[in-house]
Amino acid sequence: MVALDGLEVTAGRPALLEVAPVGIAEETDPSPLLLAEKVQKVYRTGRVVVHALIDLDLRVDAGEMVAVMGPSGCGKTTLLNCLSGLDSIDGGRVLIDGTDLFAMSDVERTSHRAANMGFVFQAFNLVPVFTAAENVELPLLLTGVAQQQARERAVEMLDRVGLKDRAEHRPGEMSGGEQQRVTIARALVAKPAIVWADEPTGALDTHMAQQVMDLLCRLNREERQTIVLVSHDPAVGERASRLVRMRDGRLESDGREVLTGVDGRGLRPDEQRPGAARAG
Repeated sequence: MVALDGLEVTAGRPALLEVAPVGIAEETDPSPLLLAEKVQKVYRTGRVVVHALIDLDLRVDAGEMVAVMGPSGCGKTTLLNCLSGLDSIDGGRVLIDGTDLFAMSDVERTSHRAANMGFVFQAFNLVPVFTAAENVELPLLLTGVAQQQARERAVEMLDRVGLKDRAEHRPGEMSGGEQQRVTIARALVAKPAIVWADEPTGALDTHMAQQVMDLLCRLNREERQTIVLVSHDPAVGERASRLVRMRDGRLESDGREVLTGVDGRGLRPDEQRPGAARAG
């Protein structure tokens, strides 16, 4: 053993020094907005037991637009209801921005849902005797926002979905597409972290469905609004930036797309989904 400038070196062997890298930060995977792990949902009716969700894992990052598709009865709507906390789960856990939904009480979960989530339903679920502005401001009033501020934000949101001139009209005075745009405005007015959409175009004709999807894609693309939607319509699924397929309560496939530089359908100009025909 030889001493050399304070270091001990074994004769005939080079000294091996561990040098810590300088200026190189370890890459860390950002926390997802939604994380579902081993989620289970079981329905029991008498002796009949239905496993609606089976050890289901799903991650959704902020800014994604995810379409969940699959055959009828595969568990799509059950998945949406469980991930949003509208329905209970029988196993696993669901985290929204790091918060465990099912570690909360029912009251806490309801408050968290009102503050952090928006919902778009196939049946619109608008209050028929309320005007468009009154329907949109309702979530704000229920969370304690002052009347004047709630109305201003409702009208601003209606303007963003192209319905400012219909603010004082009731649902019965609007087309189906306009009513669905009101529900989108209502879902977004509280600036939620995530919007859940269950068959958002299911009650609309082709033209109106395209207008609603144009709006959702624009909000996702320009404002980075996170959206998880359930649909059986391939025309809806192909416009999302990510397509998840379900079958028999499980995820069958999960196709991710890069979210930057996407076109109006959620695809980059230089690529299409596997199996899709290429233009030209």
